[in-house]
Amino acid sequence: MAAESERLADDGWKRWGPYLAERAWGTVREDYSADGDAWRYFPFDHAASRAYRWNEDGLAGICDDEQRLCLAMAFWNGRDPILKERLFGLTGREGNHGEDAKEHWWFVDSTPTHSWMKWRYAYPISEFPYDELRRVNAERGRDEPEYELGDTGILDSGFWDIEVTYAKSDPDDLCVEISVRNRSDSVESLHVLPHLWLRNTWSWGRRERRGTIGLDGSSLKAEWGNGSMVFASDGKGQALFCDNDTNTEALFGTPGPEFPKDGIGRHVVAGDQSVNPAFEGTKAAWWYQVDVPAGEVETLRFRLAPEARPLDFESVLEARSREANEFYGDLLGHVEDAERRRIARQAFAGVLWSKQWYHYDVEHWLEGDPAMPEPPVERLSGRNAEWHHLNNADIISMPDTWEYPWYAVWDSAFHCIALAHVDPEFAKDQLLLFCREWYMHPNGQLPAYEWNFADTNPPVHARAATEVFRIDGSNDFEFLERICHKLILNFTWWVNRKDTEGNNLFEGGFLGLDNIGAFDRSAELVDGTVLEQADATAWMAMFCLDMLRITILLADHNPAYEDLATKFLEHFAYIATALEGQGLWSEEDGFFYDVIRTEGGIERLEIRSMVGLIPLFAVENVKSDLFERLPDFTNRYHWFVEHREQYCHTITRGSDDGTMLSVVDGGQLERILARVFDPGEFLSAHGVRSLSKWHESNPFVFDAGGTVVGYEPAESRSAMFGGNSNWRGPVWFPVNWLLITSLREFAVGLGDGFTVEYPSGSGRRHGLGEITSDLSDRLCALFEGTRPSMAGDPFRDTEGYQQLVVFAEYFDGDTGRGLGATHQTGWTALAADLITRSG
Repeated sequence: MAAESERLADDGWKRWGPYLAERAWGTVREDYSADGDAWRYFPFDHAASRAYRWNEDGLAGICDDEQRLCLAMAFWNGRDPILKERLFGLTGREGNHGEDAKEHWWFVDSTPTHSWMKWRYAYPISEFPYDELRRVNAERGRDEPEYELGDTGILDSGFWDIEVTYAKSDPDDLCVEISVRNRSDSVESLHVLPHLWLRNTWSWGRRERRGTIGLDGSSLKAEWGNGSMVFASDGKGQALFCDNDTNTEALFGTPGPEFPKDGIGRHVVAGDQSVNPAFEGTKAAWWYQVDVPAGEVETLRFRLAPEARPLDFESVLEARSREANEFYGDLLGHVEDAERRRIARQAFAGVLWSKQWYHYDVEHWLEGDPAMPEPPVERLSGRNAEWHHLNNADIISMPDTWEYPWYAVWDSAFHCIALAHVDPEFAKDQLLLFCREWYMHPNGQLPAYEWNFADTNPPVHARAATEVFRIDGSNDFEFLERICHKLILNFTWWVNRKDTEGNNLFEGGFLGLDNIGAFDRSAELVDGTVLEQADATAWMAMFCLDMLRITILLADHNPAYEDLATKFLEHFAYIATALEGQGLWSEEDGFFYDVIRTEGGIERLEIRSMVGLIPLFAVENVKSDLFERLPDFTNRYHWFVEHREQYCHTITRGSDDGTMLSVVDGGQLERILARVFDPGEFLSAHGVRSLSKWHESNPFVFDAGGTVVGYEPAESRSAMFGGNSNWRGPVWFPVNWLLITSLREFAVGLGDGFTVEYPSGSGRRHGLGEITSDLSDRLCALFEGTRPSMAGDPFRDTEGYQQLVVFAEYFDGDTGRGLGATHQTGWTALAADLITRSG
């Protein structure tokens, strides 16, 4: 067993990690406004001077698992108006396609215990173009591309290539190496300031005591509560101190602390006397100025440990690097292609770097803090007002750490599938966490995301639980039983709240697919009109089958679960029958659509989109020997087949004498796949599009509102959801992954004899197993060779950067270019799952 695998058994090794967000400003938690405009209430320009209430942010940052003590990097090129302490980006209002980070950085490597981590950043040598990026993006419309840092030309005059490496000697001993390479043609100077600070827990009147950081020889010594750590240097830097308190005088014109949060930055950049000459505070930094010749590298070393320890830690770096290679060698050694092994490893690094300590007590947030002004009364009936019970203070896998530094429950389910390959216990704990009583609503709803916990995300938690169970070796039945009980509550919430007509057709709103439809599907309709959704209904059919799988697995160990297995089998049959028989299936088109139902009848919203493919995700094979092992379930199954024949078209004999349960039969499947595999519709060189390319020349027009839905392969041209998401053409990893895994299930049930034309129009027929391999290859090829996902990225072809991958939120349906959030290695880390399975 690799050393890293052994460390996973000791939670102490994960006490310190990259649990610091890269953006805490502009988040819901920091918003105490009456109108809920989080971006405007706490803008980027306040971040350097204003203490955060709920969490902290920084560059290449780490902290302990309660975020008491934080360590992150800061730099200054001698030209910028501010210290570079955090990544810059545009707010949702400033960006022509919503919020958007305007920097270049990479998560290079990480082990699951964070015993070894690498992070890389490109910092311009010339003055960072903050104003230009804001101005040009504000001038551009939604039909124009985003204006990026590379477009300014600033990188052409040179940049600092910065790499930060962390290696743990023991669980509480972190060796830190900062390397800066001068990528220009002349000698340049860089100010390097690793910062150490205590999260502000004392300003809010909640009885938290202030800790201290002081100077102890060539170390910064931090003490808080029962904790104590020192940050040792080589003694050649200057120690600077201030306090992690808001500069109220600068921001609000009221008296404040003498050495506030921005004291170090103002001292370095402007020469202000804003640091504490007594060498103490709650925020501190080592200040180095290095002069580096063109093309050369300067390296600085530091160590964070319980006491001062030597900085000659080459052996620690070498050991942890070697052990990381051994760990990933064991995991990916069966993958023959070296480039794919590297891609998978960096995908794992990205999802591991995106873990964050997430803090949000909704009751305290709504009522405000004793030492702060009373929040506006509008908050008590506004955002998240019904979620008083929610109290989060945990390490959570985030979609990314800048654009989405908060969880979204359906994103997290997919993260766990990737994480299960490297840290199955963490993956299981994450799935259970969202079902705990301080997360799940008492009514059974899972929290969607912090902008609106009461919104509805697709019910994919059960699918993730079965996948994680399988990846972990299919033997942790305690985990499966614990999550089963909570998912039954969630299932009941769906049935009671989202089937308003009681006809087994479901409404869930936008369901994470944002602007895929002709209107905001979460909006309340008038005059008794009901939107019955093919995707919501299909998600529930899939939820039934996932719960069937869970309860069957448990019934093999405890016969009491046979009753539940029968319940989910029958409920699936009812939902699947309703999905096909009440207007959502178009026999003419061979496709599923959403339906608007009124007293006068139904109207199909004939948009060929991912909404119509989600019914394919509801498929499950039950092996024949199961019926021998579960006699009660078998008896009830036979009774249902005999006495409820009208629902049993969803139950077919599988190719191996087992039983296949699916919303669609083989004939319907072939008709749907004819569109899916048509390059003129859904199939692109980079995966399956979210909306058919057919709509490029045949846009759908919604008569009631005049809305036009056309194929948009890249950024959204719609103002819906702020214009910062697009499901009208691009390729998204989570639904592609579900399609691939579902087609594999169909391949088992229908057997080798079932083939379809692939691609459509080619005249060549293939089995589904072969097709899923090709679909996986198309997705992985986004990051291979010329790396289509990084088209337009100035670093794609830059020497020394060719192997660094950026895992975007989604991808252009025509070119494959990465779009949306820069590092959404959350669900895009499913690439690592596909590669790991490929062997």
